[in-house]
Amino acid sequence: MSTHIAAQPGQIAPRILLPGDPLRARWIAETFLDDAECYSEVRGMLGFTGTFRGERVSVQGTGMGQPSASIYVNELIDEYGVQQLVRVGSCGALTDRLQVRDVVLAMAAATDSSMNTLRFQGYHYPATADFALLRAAADAAQAHGARHHVGTVFSSDSFYHSRPELTAKVVEYGVAAVEMETAEIYTLAAKARRQALTVCTVSDHIVTGEETSASEREQTFGDMVTIALEAMLATPLPSA
Repeated sequence: MSTHIAAQPGQIAPRILLPGDPLRARWIAETFLDDAECYSEVRGMLGFTGTFRGERVSVQGTGMGQPSASIYVNELIDEYGVQQLVRVGSCGALTDRLQVRDVVLAMAAATDSSMNTLRFQGYHYPATADFALLRAAADAAQAHGARHHVGTVFSSDSFYHSRPELTAKVVEYGVAAVEMETAEIYTLAAKARRQALTVCTVSDHIVTGEETSASEREQTFGDMVTIALEAMLATPLPSA
């Protein structure tokens, strides 16, 4: 039983969705999973396990930011043996190539976080998605006719960034959207030889100023969840 999840052995499936918002975790469980049961309410960070098309799948809230996500991913891997981790969250568009509610499949993540700086003692680690999951997600998005973009995201440690010109700089190098968790999730998964992917929905547009409401961010981003679930089921587990 881990410190921050406290689920019993066997309660968490090998495949898991990782929304930052615990209320989105509950909405996903109630909307997409059959026979979902709550396995954790620790600190209000809800976790559920059910089935999708007959396969066991869990969904666990992780909070905001890489330090918070790191806690849950470490425990899910080390204590519960999770094999596939797919973040399903919101992101901000940094380019006019994206529109609000587009789906972003994060091929890689740049970051301003010090977590990898400390981990690699100054080396710059390329945090990348699992290719099999990424390809399956792109296929699912195409099959559903969802507007989607495959590219690099920026995992920022700051929601209210004091140096917006630095974010503008990474856009020059092709970064499409900003969020706050992917770089750490990809790094931890790579170390443990697990599969990880981020599937995000554009909730607000940094360029145009368009944005969605809190309730929309919690309950109406269904395309990304369907894409994530189908990608997981289409990708063999790394231990298989």
